Amino acid sequence: MANKKTVALTRDQYDTIIKLMKTGAYNFRPNEQVMTALVLEANLGLRIEDILRLRLNSFVKDRERYRLDITEQKTGKKREFTVPNEVYDFIEKYCIKNDISKEEPIFKTKERNVQTYLKKVVDYLEYDNISTHSFRKFFATEIYLNNDYNIVLVQKLLQHSSTAITQRYIGIGTRELEEALEKHIQLPD
Repeated sequence: MANKKTVALTRDQYDTIIKLMKTGAYNFRPNEQVMTALVLEANLGLRIEDILRLRLNSFVKDRERYRLDITEQKTGKKREFTVPNEVYDFIEKYCIKNDISKEEPIFKTKERNVQTYLKKVVDYLEYDNISTHSFRKFFATEIYLNNDYNIVLVQKLLQHSSTAITQRYIGIGTRELEEALEKHIQLPD
């Protein structure tokens, strides 16, 4: 379960965590399953409980692309969206490598196990306030920053009921709003 102190990952933190999950360290082994689940969370913006319920046949071919049609476990809201081909290819390769059929769950682990493993990694790296939800927040923040600060776009992708919720979610605080206003001043000479 997400906690309000959970922070969004930075790009460097994301890259470091994923790399360490691939290689392991002296007090934990590599874990491709957890790494793959968190990579999907960071690339699709779904909650970890929804990621862990995915099957390869959850991805539906729609002409030249794939779409994901799911109902979110937490909210009960239906979510249908396009999945980039690169993301589909990534998960398909994982399934082929691990002999996972289209009908069976991609991940054979529980959320608690993902959290426990992630905690070992972030403790090793001495990162604070990072949980699986940090990967969803990373998704939201990256979408926001890479799409001209379009908060409505992020709101729609996360299915938040208002932009105010999305602003709090990705940490747009008073300081950022004040800086934006200062940069926008258009007074005549």
